[in-house]
Amino acid sequence: MTPSDDELAAWLRLTLRPGVGAERQRALLAAFGLPEQIFAASRSAVASVVGAEVADLLRAPPDNEKVDAALAWAAEPGNRIVTLADPEYPRALLDIADPPVLLYVKGDPARLCGPSLAIVGARSATAPGVSNAAAFAKSLAEAGFTIVSGLALGIDAAAHRGALAHLEGITVAVIGTGADRVYPARNQALARQIAERGVIISEYPLGTPALPYNFPRRNRLIAGLARGVLVVEAAVGSGSLITARLATESGREVFAIPGSIHSPLARGCHRLIRDGAKLVETAADVLDELSWGLPSSAGASEADAPACAPRTARTRETRPADPPFEPRTTPPAASAEEIGVLDTLGRDALDIDTLAARSGLTLDALYAILLALELEGHVTRLPGGRFQRL
Repeated sequence: MTPSDDELAAWLRLTLRPGVGAERQRALLAAFGLPEQIFAASRSAVASVVGAEVADLLRAPPDNEKVDAALAWAAEPGNRIVTLADPEYPRALLDIADPPVLLYVKGDPARLCGPSLAIVGARSATAPGVSNAAAFAKSLAEAGFTIVSGLALGIDAAAHRGALAHLEGITVAVIGTGADRVYPARNQALARQIAERGVIISEYPLGTPALPYNFPRRNRLIAGLARGVLVVEAAVGSGSLITARLATESGREVFAIPGSIHSPLARGCHRLIRDGAKLVETAADVLDELSWGLPSSAGASEADAPACAPRTARTRETRPADPPFEPRTTPPAASAEEIGVLDTLGRDALDIDTLAARSGLTLDALYAILLALELEGHVTRLPGGRFQRL
């Protein structure tokens, strides 16, 4: 059974409490049970689990405004907040070292229950990389896998679109902002499609902006949800390699597509292959490695059972393809400084020092403008600290 508003409010009071991180929240839940029992416990009992300082934080008045806002969001059609005690909480995430206490979900949580594969890679992907990600995602979706990725530009977006290209394809976007935000802004239309036909999930409170350190952390959820992770293109030092490492640590399979020895975006994949990732050239290579569809793995094996509540029946409608993206010469409502930076960039990939020298701006001012342009989907950050206009 899903929690009542009062029960969910207690979960929100626990997770929205500043200074009480997820590790301490899980320790309290293990010791006392449900959040209502934590708040009903004596200060000394709570302090014996998490210390006096945290016990005092928990006794402070709650931020009712944030709690009420989250409850109102969860009451909107298509939105849910899933707790660790909810039967719809993905069982796969219980296997990772630090499962989120709450998941903010846009879409049907039951769609998190089927067998999943993650497809990740570079934001500044090549045209062949984008094509490969979409083709692999479509083929794997046709084979019955839910495609998990991170809603970033490049490989992530191509993987989501490839899964949606199959009429019954399901895709999950794990995001590093609050579930009420879309980053990058250029993926607004794609996010709406995913929420309708798949799921968007976040562990971060509503309103959380695109903070750099949240994205590597969300990668553990991408890896944790999936049976395996396919890296399509990645530079050395890419966040995709973090996802692959986390997948290995969680006992998941790691796959990588090789590329040219002259391409910086192939070097991360080559490193993964040298370290033991499975080299793949077709979706069939992934399916064969997982023994997917073979008689020994078909049917009623326990590993293939739903990972949470049974998926509800639903119908599909054929949807027209998205219109092709047409780049704008100048973003609407851009400031003079933003237009100046875009003009300075031109179509070259420039490092921050070169861009500062050409624009005449200070590094602090330039970083602020570039962040705004990146959030709006007009600039992307490349390996090596370079920036390029989209």
